Amino acid sequence: MILNRKNLVPAAIVIAIVLLYAGSIHALGFTGIKDSAWTVTKAVASGILHPDWGYVWDGSGEDLVSLMLETVGIAFLGTFISALFGIPFAFLAARNMWRVRIPSQFGRLILIIFRTFPEIVLAIIFIKMVGPGSYAGVLAIGIHSIGMMGKFYAETIETLNEGPVEAVIASGGNGWNTLFFARLPQLVPILCSYAIYRFEIAVRSASILGIVGAGGIGTPLIFSTAARSWDRVGIILIGIMVTVTIVDILSGYLRKKLV
Repeated sequence: MILNRKNLVPAAIVIAIVLLYAGSIHALGFTGIKDSAWTVTKAVASGILHPDWGYVWDGSGEDLVSLMLETVGIAFLGTFISALFGIPFAFLAARNMWRVRIPSQFGRLILIIFRTFPEIVLAIIFIKMVGPGSYAGVLAIGIHSIGMMGKFYAETIETLNEGPVEAVIASGGNGWNTLFFARLPQLVPILCSYAIYRFEIAVRSASILGIVGAGGIGTPLIFSTAARSWDRVGIILIGIMVTVTIVDILSGYLRKKLV
């Protein structure tokens, strides 16, 4: 087939994708599976099948239930911060809110900066600033999620129905009137749905932040793995799976009611 202007761009995209895959596979540097892989896999599976039920609750505050509640609390507060502070950044980043492009481009740049650093990197930074513990985890999830929530919010604002806005303006309303009586009524259910969805993701993220000392269930998980206490690892993994499943079910129910 002879390339022409019509199929040159698709061909270039296909070639770029193939080269990207080839480069990614080459960069992996895969050297094979270690001899201990099967042993570790059997040990983890044995731990899940024979978990340490005594660790579920002992009243010490360091048991599974207490730390899973702390993990969910970290995720909830982090999501609350991002859901709240993501709104002004979203209005700044939304293109249809400005007559010129500079403010929206600046807002999108800020959101990109927020999203650049993963939660675990931010957790390490905040541990150095505020000390180890759940407070660092809340800040890490909150700051990272502002970038994600702001992006979702901005895209939602750009796709709003402008009919109510035009009706408020036609009746003599100003910018604040259009915000409170035309835009926010459309936005609130969708924004709440996004916040609930982000909370699901935050619960999973909060489960591993303890690995670096940012509170939650991740701390005993990494300690148990290092000590090869597979029965303790098993009950922690079961606790994480049960918690994430419950959160998914409840959040899915809430999102259906909102949207």
